Amino acid sequence: MQHGGHVYASGQVPIDPDTGEVVGDTIETQTRQALENVRAVLAAADASLSDVIKVQVFLLDADDFPGLDAVYAEVMSEPYPARSAFEVGGLAADVRVEIEAIAAV
Repeated sequence: MQHGGHVYASGQVPIDPDTGEVVGDTIETQTRQALENVRAVLAAADASLSDVIKVQVFLLDADDFPGLDAVYAEVMSEPYPARSAFEVGGLAADVRVEIEAIAAV
């Protein structure tokens, strides 16, 4: 969704868009795939991860935050977007992480 110079990427889970299958079972692998899916959504709107200004992360287990954070620091660049993270009671497809983003274009 684009509006007023922003792209709103709905929550992306670690599902391979070609196979429809969940990718990996670790937080690191799932985070990498979820961020790749965010990247693809943004690219479809002529935006990139470097345009992201706000990220919301939903975690099945808050103890996964360090693993998520390590991958996030590899994939995203400084200055890092504002970010909030929440532990939730469940996620679609029984995944460990879901990531949504807002980008300024």
